[in-house]
Amino acid sequence: MRILPAAGTMEPDAKMTINDTTPKMSWWNRLAHPGQFVIWTRPLLWPLAVLTALLFAAGLWFAFFNSPADYQMGDTVRIMYVHVPTAWLSQFVYGAMAVSALGTLVWRHPMADVSMKAAAPMGAVFTAMALFTGSLWGRPTWGTFWEWDGRMTSTLIMLFIYLGIVALWRAFDDQLRAARIVAIFTLVGAVNVPIIKFSVDWWSTLHQPASVFRADGPTMPGSILTPLFIMFFAFTFLFITLQLLAMHTEVRRRRVMTLERKAARGDAR
Repeated sequence: MRILPAAGTMEPDAKMTINDTTPKMSWWNRLAHPGQFVIWTRPLLWPLAVLTALLFAAGLWFAFFNSPADYQMGDTVRIMYVHVPTAWLSQFVYGAMAVSALGTLVWRHPMADVSMKAAAPMGAVFTAMALFTGSLWGRPTWGTFWEWDGRMTSTLIMLFIYLGIVALWRAFDDQLRAARIVAIFTLVGAVNVPIIKFSVDWWSTLHQPASVFRADGPTMPGSILTPLFIMFFAFTFLFITLQLLAMHTEVRRRRVMTLERKAARGDAR
């Protein structure tokens, strides 16, 4: 048996050999540790918050002071700068939750269910905002606050799915069991996302077809597209910032619950 030299007497080459054989954790495995995730992402919060505030300031200025009124709807068209981004986020957030659900069920990534739980309330808020602003916009445009057309109905169903997910998380004390059930429910509900997206193509609805993301380019003028895209990014970065904050809070909450259970058993560390 070969005996290694005492600490401090090992030759540099020997140290290098041993260090080279030490397995290194991938970034994926590092992010799987809740504590490491918080440490790595905490420095991003302030820059993201400042960027979000600047984007909102620029977007609102362009929307209210540098964007023309519509020749038919007048200034009512400015509701679009909130309605369209929140409608987009209602689907984007659910897509992110579906990916997290796969991470929970397939890869069993420890932070996947944390991400899924943190996103659900925000998805519900964005969906409710999309429905509310859409109703305000629809009254002068269509003559009614609500119409049971394909997109409005499927978006309302999306809101109910979000609320159901939030309720499921709160119905179980065992978070691991809740994560599996919510992940399955989330993946089943994901079928509603393409229904919302393509409802204007499949059925006759009051909503117009896509006018921004089109194969032949957007149909809107630049004076409207500029503030719309800025507000897109503003709301998206708002979600990312709040998502990180919510995930940090959930990690701390679970840590406190773990310590409380250990204290109750008398083996707190």
